Amino acid sequence: MNLSEFINRTVPPEPWKDGENIPWDEPGFSERMLREHLNPEHDAASRRPTVIDEQVRWLHEEVLGGERTRILDLGCGPGLYGIRLAKLGHDVTGVDISPASLDYARKSTANVADQCRFVQGDFRSATVDGEFGLVMQIYGELNVFRREQAREIVSRYAKALVPGGRLLFEVDRPETTREFGHSPLVWRSWKQGLFSDRPHVYLEESFWNEEQRTATKRYWILDAQTADVARFAQSFAAYEADEYREMLSVAGLVDIELQSDYPKAVPNGNKRRWMLIGTKRT
Repeated sequence: MNLSEFINRTVPPEPWKDGENIPWDEPGFSERMLREHLNPEHDAASRRPTVIDEQVRWLHEEVLGGERTRILDLGCGPGLYGIRLAKLGHDVTGVDISPASLDYARKSTANVADQCRFVQGDFRSATVDGEFGLVMQIYGELNVFRREQAREIVSRYAKALVPGGRLLFEVDRPETTREFGHSPLVWRSWKQGLFSDRPHVYLEESFWNEEQRTATKRYWILDAQTADVARFAQSFAAYEADEYREMLSVAGLVDIELQSDYPKAVPNGNKRRWMLIGTKRT
């Protein structure tokens, strides 16, 4: 893409038309994203180690009642949750699309290799064997999919639960998604960043589509040497509480909760997200 195409871009964009998601599986992006996952100074990719420790404690003690089980971790990244859960005695399978994160996770399984495995794949279509006591997805990924895809994901993994097993998705509150769409324009220069290892100008623009109740973010990367422009985009669907509950109910789950009583270590967790939890009938 050249600068002229950027200047003549469509405003506002159609949700998901500019791309389904940012390129988690592209090797260079994957390596740069891993650096962000492992950065202990922010919670932008993965949360800080102390926060993850507290969330794992909450999952083990409060969600699972201290009972060991088989866990499926969707969007597992570099295994920061899965390895900790395996050390507590759980049998964990992690699924992620990022090769660099999975390579890091596999190299980090010392002492729990028999209890922890990692599979590369898009969890919209990944095939996993067996049934699980907990299927979990931490940090709001369900909202980035088209609504019909989100329903298919919930249905797919509800079927992967043992009777009494629990499905847990960390999801955005509707006001959080709207805030994404109304975020101010951001631009700055970077010597290197998430989208490029080369000097570049970074521009982020956000849009809210009231009719579709969807936020879209576009990221434009202007290479300082070549003036080439790269575009990346994400869209986020907003759901009200009853829509989340209905999604799990249609998938056959019961005792559906939208918990806002987050582990206290999660910064602003209960103000921005819910823990959406449902149970498979026994």
